[in-house]
Amino acid sequence: MSAETTTRTAGPPDAQGGGQDGGHLKAGLKNRHLSMIAIGGVIGAGLFVGSGAGIASTGPGILLSYTLAGVLVVMVMRMLGEMAAADPQSGSFSAYADRALGRWAGFSIGWLYWFFWVVVLAVEATAGAKILNTWVPGVPQWAFALLVMAVLTATNLFSVASYGEFEFWFAGIKVVAIIAFIVIGALAVLGLLPGTSAVGTANLTGNGGFLPHGVGAVFTGMLTVVFAFMGSEIVTLAAGESADPEKAVSRATNSVIWRIGVFYLGSIAIVVTLLPWNDASVKGSPYVAVLEHVGIPGAARVMDVIVLTAVLSCLNSGLYTASRMAFSLGRRGDAPKAFARVSPRGVPRVAILSSVVFGFLAVFFNYTSPNTVFKFLINSSGAVALFVWLVICFSQLRMRKIIERETPERLTVRMWLYPYLTWATIGLIGFVVVYMFTDHEGRTQMYLSLVAAAVVLVAAAVVDRRRRAAAAVTAAG
Repeated sequence: MSAETTTRTAGPPDAQGGGQDGGHLKAGLKNRHLSMIAIGGVIGAGLFVGSGAGIASTGPGILLSYTLAGVLVVMVMRMLGEMAAADPQSGSFSAYADRALGRWAGFSIGWLYWFFWVVVLAVEATAGAKILNTWVPGVPQWAFALLVMAVLTATNLFSVASYGEFEFWFAGIKVVAIIAFIVIGALAVLGLLPGTSAVGTANLTGNGGFLPHGVGAVFTGMLTVVFAFMGSEIVTLAAGESADPEKAVSRATNSVIWRIGVFYLGSIAIVVTLLPWNDASVKGSPYVAVLEHVGIPGAARVMDVIVLTAVLSCLNSGLYTASRMAFSLGRRGDAPKAFARVSPRGVPRVAILSSVVFGFLAVFFNYTSPNTVFKFLINSSGAVALFVWLVICFSQLRMRKIIERETPERLTVRMWLYPYLTWATIGLIGFVVVYMFTDHEGRTQMYLSLVAAAVVLVAAAVVDRRRRAAAAVTAAG
């Protein structure tokens, strides 16, 4: 047997082979890995750094923006959890779209999602390199970007368990940091820390009120935070490589509400309650501003460590996610067959390396053409999250009927108030899409993302035509 064996089937299921070699992924993730992947998936560097821009543009009302975006994610995750618990797949929503909506849908959303994550690889590698460069200025940023990409590529190539172990500790650090921040911040809000006094609601209602820029700012703020939740769905891809995917998906789906409530709403509430929303330090880095306000020594350096951890976690998960989507596409015949090959350790090496190559190329463009090519890559992947969520919603409408007809006993996780809440979620996502056209930056992202989607749809039509022609020749022969 060669080092890599090609899967022999191109159709569903993606099938994880319970520890088998050859064409199957291995069930190498433990329950503790999946628990931290689920928790860590909603805590990105954007929470620690990017939230400042949302607070500055919306005021304390950013809490409503996070609430609306959080409700959207909870609904989408419930729908995805319903399908993933009934039929765990390495391609997750792409595989479900393939089955429920057609090959074009699975092909298109799968490649768009892969594109999103390989661009994220470049963004996070650059962000991590910038932090490391401030610590060791003698080493150029590109060298640090190369280093972090190489190290995390190596861990992903070794085994899925090594990915899970790294993510377990990365996510653990993020969780501890957020909980510590909330506890310290809450004590400061109540005036229980030395040198602090209870602040009450002065910062929530003062400085122009709870909505200083009007109700419309809530929706503008939602545009800045909605994409921070991209990554919640990773656990449904990873569950297929665990011993009990149904249980893992159920736990992740049921816990998404408190994860968003505690980590996002809880920590942002601390920021806008403790400090004025229009404080210049809040716009720069709200979490550093809070820690400095309560007298934590070296707050900026502490936050640098936490942000670096979040960056490495996102890089690690992005590489894993992109490779598993590429594997699924290859297995279904929507990508080169080499993507569906796995090593004796059950790792899709070609899919991983192909994703890394594109990620390295994007890093290269970030240094050579940051305002042209790289900016285009960022903007053209900006609205992919909304496309993914819409596809999940429409897939669930069809998949529920398929599951009820074929394997009703597998329907262990159910979408609430089906189909009404599903349609309501579609309506809310549609509203966000329309509202993006009213915002300058959002409009640019939407236009370019639609161009990217159009390119992928054309590719899907071409591939489908060739597939049908080949099938016709085979049938005639």
